[in-house]
Amino acid sequence: MTLAFPNPSRSFDTSVQCVRFCGHDTAIEVSFFLSVDALAKIHRGPVEQEADILRAFDTELHTIHKAAAKAYKENKGKYVCTLSTGDFK
Repeated sequence: MTLAFPNPSRSFDTSVQCVRFCGHDTAIEVSFFLSVDALAKIHRGPVEQEADILRAFDTELHTIHKAAAKAYKENKGKYVCTLSTGDFK
């Protein structure tokens, strides 16, 4: 399982307080949900308003993609993964 992130799109979902983004395992799209709490754990700065949250996501992109790839591998290829504070140790 090789996960890539060719699409830089991300969005903030206010209803569940998470950032949605996707990765690809060959031709299969994998959806990821990053909780705001997890983002706050890894980012030094404000993560209260949507613009702050998306800016923090972009700043921490390498760390987020690394955790997403690990979570995907541990979830044995499930096509929806939620990243929480426990994924960032």
